[in-house]
Amino acid sequence: MSSLFPSLYDLAMQPLEKRKFQRIRREILTMACGRVLEIGAGTGINFPLYQKADRVDAIEPNQAMIEKSLSRKNVASVPILIHQQSAEELEFADNTFDSAVATLVFCTIPNPEQALAEIKRVCKPQAKILFFEHVKMEQPALAFAQEALNPLWKRICDGCHLNRDTPQAIRDSGMKITNVTPFYKGLFLVVECENPDAGR
Repeated sequence: MSSLFPSLYDLAMQPLEKRKFQRIRREILTMACGRVLEIGAGTGINFPLYQKADRVDAIEPNQAMIEKSLSRKNVASVPILIHQQSAEELEFADNTFDSAVATLVFCTIPNPEQALAEIKRVCKPQAKILFFEHVKMEQPALAFAQEALNPLWKRICDGCHLNRDTPQAIRDSGMKITNVTPFYKGLFLVVECENPDAGR
């Protein structure tokens, strides 16, 4: 990730955040309780919105993003611990977390299948796992446009993929999807999941 991207990220996202995303994030985070894992915390935009968590362990691989998040960490109403590590190699024991959250991050994770496997591993059976992601659209013409734009988009936006089928990857991981809420004609989805019991 370029050193410039963390500085521009919040500015670029501000119009969407003010219009709708902050409300979506707030609603998702009301479902996150107990000890919570946040994947790809970035600049900490979720930190002030947690209300029901006992503690949040936020992972973020990029040091510049972590530094940008500290001011939000300091005003959060719940304890937040930031860990510099990748989603594909979580340094937590099995069955640690009561909930997990990932917001607008699975577009950039290099190996999303491995990250999903790690989230499953570190979450307790029946833990609530919550995603808010932009995904490949179902409408064929729009999906084609996403495919065409993806190579340039990845270069401009530090590895962000426009064309990932994250819901299918979640199904393939073995997580149980309990609810899907679309926004912006299906470009963005909130996917609510439950971690399966061990052995399923």
